[in-house]
Amino acid sequence: MPTEKSHAKGSAPPGPVPAGTIRVYSMRFCPFAQRARLVLNAKGIKHEVVNINLMDKPDWFLEKNPLGLVPTLETSAGEVIYESPITCDYLDEVYPGKKLLPPTPLEKAQQKMLLEQFSKIPGYYYRITMGRKKGEDVSGLLSELKENFTKLDAVLTKKKTKFFGGDSITMIDYMMWPWFERLEVFDVKQCVDNAPELKKWTERMLEDPAVKATAHSLENHKIFYKSYAAGTPDYDFDL
Repeated sequence: MPTEKSHAKGSAPPGPVPAGTIRVYSMRFCPFAQRARLVLNAKGIKHEVVNINLMDKPDWFLEKNPLGLVPTLETSAGEVIYESPITCDYLDEVYPGKKLLPPTPLEKAQQKMLLEQFSKIPGYYYRITMGRKKGEDVSGLLSELKENFTKLDAVLTKKKTKFFGGDSITMIDYMMWPWFERLEVFDVKQCVDNAPELKKWTERMLEDPAVKATAHSLENHKIFYKSYAAGTPDYDFDL
């Protein structure tokens, strides 16, 4: 029977992926895996989720993806795709329906460049968290994170659009969103106080059906990340 509980070393491997379905190997609280689940939901792709215990990975999962990363996709033909930007692009290119990638090579390049700019941000969340845990002064890191958010705010201000790719959600919005869902979890929400357009973008994203479908409550996020920071992540919390 399908279960949301995470599969650990020694667990039985899932059977073949059913025809007409794609499987995503995930972890319920992982922001990188959430990217793929956002795209799957936004496009209405029939899929099944198999959660992985990332501290004690099953051998059968490592055979599929030697890097042991989530998200990892598996098709009914046994094809395996991993790395979050790659999985998201694959899903948009292969499956019909709403297109999330922009139509022109220039626009695609612009989104990839913006994603490179954004890619500096997640590291700050973890560095700030670990610094606080050690009792270190993290004011400099908070200032740098605030500066990065200000740069994203400037992009929206210049574009004069509701989202980063225009007036509807595109791939770049979903690629960045998971870390905005976690602003309060990591106690860095104050870093967007001087980014008014980014705040409006966040409010609009919260209304998106795919965002709602993949979200966790602030309380559940906090409980999980407390266990994560303690070195004993409770992947199956609240199941």
